[in-house]
Amino acid sequence: MTSVVVVGTQWGDEGKGKIVDLLTEYADYIVRFQGGNNAGHTLVVDGEQYIFHIIPSGILYQEKTSVIGNGVIINPEVLLHEIAELNNRGLPITPERLLISSNAHLIMPYHQSLDIAREASLSKGQKIGTTGRGIGPCYIDKVGRVGLKVGDLLDPALFKAKLEAVIDEKNFILTRQYDAEPVNAELVIEQFAVFADKLAPFVDNVSIVLDKARKAGKNILFEGAQGTQLDIDHGTYPFVTSSNTIAGNACIGSGFGPAHIDEVIGILKAYTTRVGEGPFPTELPEGDIVGDTLQTKGHEFGATTGRRRRCGWFDGVVANDAVRLNGLTGFAITKLDVLSGLQKLKIATQYQVEQKKYDFMPDNMRIAQSVQPVYEEVEGWAEEITDVRSYDDLPRAAKEYLKRLEEFTGTAPAIVSVGPDRDETLLLRNPFEK
Repeated sequence: MTSVVVVGTQWGDEGKGKIVDLLTEYADYIVRFQGGNNAGHTLVVDGEQYIFHIIPSGILYQEKTSVIGNGVIINPEVLLHEIAELNNRGLPITPERLLISSNAHLIMPYHQSLDIAREASLSKGQKIGTTGRGIGPCYIDKVGRVGLKVGDLLDPALFKAKLEAVIDEKNFILTRQYDAEPVNAELVIEQFAVFADKLAPFVDNVSIVLDKARKAGKNILFEGAQGTQLDIDHGTYPFVTSSNTIAGNACIGSGFGPAHIDEVIGILKAYTTRVGEGPFPTELPEGDIVGDTLQTKGHEFGATTGRRRRCGWFDGVVANDAVRLNGLTGFAITKLDVLSGLQKLKIATQYQVEQKKYDFMPDNMRIAQSVQPVYEEVEGWAEEITDVRSYDDLPRAAKEYLKRLEEFTGTAPAIVSVGPDRDETLLLRNPFEK
């Protein structure tokens, strides 16, 4: 039995979906452990594209079991839409293939309304860049002990009682503070009764299921969402998501003991991107020829929002933060092919503000917004590498670039992606093979 955690190491959008899909071949269970439908994992298999927001990326393998852990917050409408889409594409989703934790919290209609209203009320410099999916308000209710859980759907009387206990307060805030429309409780009860009928067969105690799988010698793959710098505790707060995105949450968000984790693989894009507001030290301004090349060639648009991703050079400071915070045992380096054709590449090795240097992302956001990267320049390569299937066949400069990233972070690449498709990947070390 081997358990592997996969996490993003930057600000999300690193290509976790593809790497999880690749490693699913060696796993029996694939577990999503945090976040909600603000995440978007894109996979390309045999030229066909799939985008998942809640369902684990391993769902494309018919013989595997995908699991949505208690740390995930679920919009039932979005989840059912994903299930229906997969059914329509010839990938039937059954309770044998997909399990949902009864302890996962539900995103309610008032969460989405509050999310949109709050963001709209903020001035430009204060905006977080939320996706408006209700993620933050749902996590607020979870911590405030007034949230509704998937298990509540199976008890209509309990669901109604818990909803009625909070709906008046939510509508008071919506109407009085934000001048927004209230939410109709009766319509919510009717709508969620339909969701309950459809989701009930998938609901289970995920912690017990995973413990039995471990004891039976099964391989388990944990799939994170977003990235390390979006962690609610350790990221560029307040420009973060509302959950813990680092590897430690794999255990909390699924009910799996930390002593049983064997490997932590960090997904590391060969350059850096960010969606939304917040500090981004290595960002290249819109109109910069390199930044525009990365954006266009890398198809840098958010899978969830469609927003243009901000692009910049590789940030070694952010990478080292991820190594420390996640306890990484290896990297999966993605989109190396996007750098082909650039004569020179830059790696940020430190930040500087006036005379002070930083080897980590400052906690003070005023400082983080003003740091300047200290760059090291390395040679690029002209050759396209999408057709490369062996590390030895990579251009010399590409191998030197990977070697420098390993030297700087102290962490070796286990996987290198040279294109979007599943087979455009170099598996240097399989984390499931001890």
